[in-house]
Amino acid sequence: MAETIGEPEIRLEMLSRPRLLAAARSMVGSVAQRLGFNEVQCGQISLAVDEALCNIINHGYDRRADGRIWLSIFAIEDEPGGIEILIEDLARQVDPCTIQGRDLDDIRPGGLGVYIIREIMNSVEFACRPEGGMSLSMV
Repeated sequence: MAETIGEPEIRLEMLSRPRLLAAARSMVGSVAQRLGFNEVQCGQISLAVDEALCNIINHGYDRRADGRIWLSIFAIEDEPGGIEILIEDLARQVDPCTIQGRDLDDIRPGGLGVYIIREIMNSVEFACRPEGGMSLSMV
């Protein structure tokens, strides 16, 4: 995983509850705008975060509403408009090598979150956290 330097601009702790997703999307979009991203880019970054949070809630925590999720946003100072978003949880660990988007030829509802995240963001790294759970770094 990419080494984050310094303190996050914002760190949000939330429960694994779908009703909180809109607030997380709004916050991420607002911060991205302040860091220099245009309206379309802000929407795409917010979508990537939403997909990641949905995957944590649905798959990592099996839709349990009491799971903890931490979302941190870092400004990348040496890259104009650069942003790193780090999402961490205490959910079930999976081998990061197995986290893949499904084939687009497999036409059916759902299952495109990882594909969408990888298409939107420049860098996407999943890792197991030593203290349990997973982390996702998106640049």
